[in-house]
Amino acid sequence: MKKVWNAEEKLQYERALLAKGYRYIAGVDEVGRGPLAGPVVCAAVIMPLDEAELIVGVDDSKKLSEKKREQLAEEIKKRAYAYTIVEVNEKIIDEINILEATKRGMKEAIETLGIAADVVLTDGNMTIDVATPQHSVVHGDALSYSIGAASIIAKVYRDKLMDEFALQYPQYGFEKNKGYGTAAHIAGIKEHGLCEIHRRTFTKKF
Repeated sequence: MKKVWNAEEKLQYERALLAKGYRYIAGVDEVGRGPLAGPVVCAAVIMPLDEAELIVGVDDSKKLSEKKREQLAEEIKKRAYAYTIVEVNEKIIDEINILEATKRGMKEAIETLGIAADVVLTDGNMTIDVATPQHSVVHGDALSYSIGAASIIAKVYRDKLMDEFALQYPQYGFEKNKGYGTAAHIAGIKEHGLCEIHRRTFTKKF
């Protein structure tokens, strides 16, 4: 049986923070830590949390269909008090490693929000170098409404970016694999070598 979307579950972290007097709660997430090509994309978003303003269906972006993600991303961007999306490219990833690149992207996303967050919810077990108080939530994209919203806008943004790169570098099938190391992508690397947007530190064995 399909699980019903439950606002009580999705807002447990946000409501605990609201009860402590925080008002603007930013959810932060990243997409694209694992691919062999393209940037890691980080998003921060501050959503209204009143019952009437909630967007039903917000969840971990990986659990949603492409069409549903795109619909939700538009709604999130319309309703958000503030959001930012930051790309950290493959050259920086190669230079400072993927974990540090992700932290840098999240930090920039938080610090460039149009409204200053009172507190930050991050996905996973990640500590960001920001002055704002923060809480990490393991599986946060599935458990927190704010982090789920950030994961959706980051995923939709990065997927569209990889579709554009697919037109530039058609030999790797980026429109299908979004830069992840699928058999077809690896076959493309073996036949054509690496392109501009491949992460050199991720593709040494090829």
